[in-house]
Amino acid sequence: MLSNGGTILVADDEQHLRESLAELFSAQGHSVLQAADGSEVLNLLRDRTPDTIFLDLKMPKLDGLSTLKTLKQNPELRRIPVVIITAFGGSEQTIEGMKAGAYDYITKPFDPDEVLRTAARAIEVSRLSREVEQLRARTDADDPDASGGLIGQHPAMREVFKLIGKVAPTEASVLIVGESGTGKELIAQAIHRHSRRASGSIIAVNCAAIPSNLIESELFGYERGAFTGATAPKPGRIEQADDGTLFLDEIGDLPIEAQAKLLRALQERKFERLGACQTIASNFRLLAATNQDLEELVAEGRFREDLLYRLNVVKIEIPPLRARRGDIPALAEHFMHSAQATRTEPPSGFTEEALRALMTYDYPGNVRELRNMIERAVVLARGPLITVEDLPSFGGDRPLDDSYLTELMELPLGQAVASLERRMILRALARASGNKAEAARFLGIHRQHLYSKLKELGVE
Repeated sequence: MLSNGGTILVADDEQHLRESLAELFSAQGHSVLQAADGSEVLNLLRDRTPDTIFLDLKMPKLDGLSTLKTLKQNPELRRIPVVIITAFGGSEQTIEGMKAGAYDYITKPFDPDEVLRTAARAIEVSRLSREVEQLRARTDADDPDASGGLIGQHPAMREVFKLIGKVAPTEASVLIVGESGTGKELIAQAIHRHSRRASGSIIAVNCAAIPSNLIESELFGYERGAFTGATAPKPGRIEQADDGTLFLDEIGDLPIEAQAKLLRALQERKFERLGACQTIASNFRLLAATNQDLEELVAEGRFREDLLYRLNVVKIEIPPLRARRGDIPALAEHFMHSAQATRTEPPSGFTEEALRALMTYDYPGNVRELRNMIERAVVLARGPLITVEDLPSFGGDRPLDDSYLTELMELPLGQAVASLERRMILRALARASGNKAEAARFLGIHRQHLYSKLKELGVE
């Protein structure tokens, strides 16, 4: 089922079941480790790190749920996707296992095909997670943002990684949505890199950057004499993406006339160059991205509904940086290391005040803005640490000043958290002009959660 086998640890006290799974995985080219209980799992993990673990919940000595919780507390092991083996998918134990961080679960008796599909997805997620860690450890000389947008421990980002792992091996079209600067192109590159088309090219087109009168020739190519200035034939981006991936960024800006031709090319994998009669075939996979609401554009008559259906087979939503503030320190550190080559004696860290300032800014430009901010700070820093003075002033959008932070530090923890929550909620409501659904999106929480917080904090 996978072109490259992984390493799978099967943990179950039933020897027959354990060996049946081992035989199933081995037949697909995977390496298999076996354990009869949780203690054996932890002992095996001292020397080996599998790509995924299939873990029975009911085992002697150390049960599966306790083993899972132990794994999730270990920074070196918590990234391993754990698939729960259970007799009842809706049981309390299964629910507890999923809450504790299990990747997925399978129920007895097993469907072999479903077990193999689950293993394939888990192994792909594991490999993607390892790649993220490797990217964090090195600088990408060509694109400093190539790894930065894929750094994240926030649950929303872990869900993004999980979706990448699930969708990458398929041929499904993917619509990537998120605000400008969140890293939509990085997600597209990750999907391509983990797909069966990885040996081919990923051809990126920014639909917003190409004049509307040139977009069709850019996508479909043209023949000599097709229009004034067409002195030689030129293949289009769709043709160049044959056996690879076509990534259309800002697809909401694609002119309506070009949308119909793109839809036909997407449905038939065939098209004609401008000025040509001959039909050209192109076996491309389409990934698209936008920071606009395509359903709203459909309602306005600016985007074809049938094209939206073809694009939106799988949707990946990237949260804005302000909704995953816990990832800011790791991102800032990565960008600092990436920019150190610009200085002979670069800074090696951040002062506490600088980190607080970074953590409380809203980043309308998202990860891209943070990267630019840190690169500037590395250039301006005159000491071993980046200080708050090395950062931009943030203008009126800087949410917390030093006096407010000092006041927070003097309060009991509960009151400090409530004060900060109240301030962030009020700012989100102001930014959303009172629209609670939009404010909840800014905050990265569910609308009902916002309603509960408003009532709890006494905010009208």
